[in-house]
Amino acid sequence: MEVVCLSSGGKDSTFAAYYAKQKSKLKYLITAKPKEESYMFHYPNIELTKIQANLMGVKQIFYESCSEKEKEVEELKQVISKLKIDGIIVGAVASEYQKKRISKIAKELNLKLISPLWKINQVEYLKKLISLGFKIIITRVAAEGFSKDWLGRKIDEECLKELIKLNKKYKISVVGEGGEYESFVLDCPIFSKKIEVEKSSKIYDEKNHCGRLDIEKVRVLKK
Repeated sequence: MEVVCLSSGGKDSTFAAYYAKQKSKLKYLITAKPKEESYMFHYPNIELTKIQANLMGVKQIFYESCSEKEKEVEELKQVISKLKIDGIIVGAVASEYQKKRISKIAKELNLKLISPLWKINQVEYLKKLISLGFKIIITRVAAEGFSKDWLGRKIDEECLKELIKLNKKYKISVVGEGGEYESFVLDCPIFSKKIEVEKSSKIYDEKNHCGRLDIEKVRVLKK
């Protein structure tokens, strides 16, 4: 089965691509670049997904989204409708908003929808990513409990312990599915090489507990 994976550069969509490569033929990655804040798509460092696609050896379809709430969904449908594929794979974990809209697209285009992470145990999932060798950093935070120091932080066993504590104290999603944080994958089993951040800057709002890591320069290294 030939599938397309919706890719934002974060851990969940990259795992979905990893899963697709194990179970199917991953034919395309689709990445939408929103003009501003979007209900459907990530924005921080989205241009760097072009490097990830190259390291995966998968053709990427990269386009600029209108960023209008429902229009951006129809826009995505039009992009997918032009492809010769059998299914769509997504990294949705718990977002009913995203899942519902992608399900609608799949149904209307008569495509199979694959959601390997849907309703997965979030703690066990992060443990699996770490054990598989996914190198992930946090690129955006937007919830109480996250300080500026979280930006650029690697998701490892120690980080997971602190995410669990924040979950207990503030009820955040351990995987950031409620928008509490976003991530970027520097390395994983399906990358031919690894990405290293050479230069970045942090923008953080103390009052609202939100901020982002702007990755300004990277280099690609042999593993």
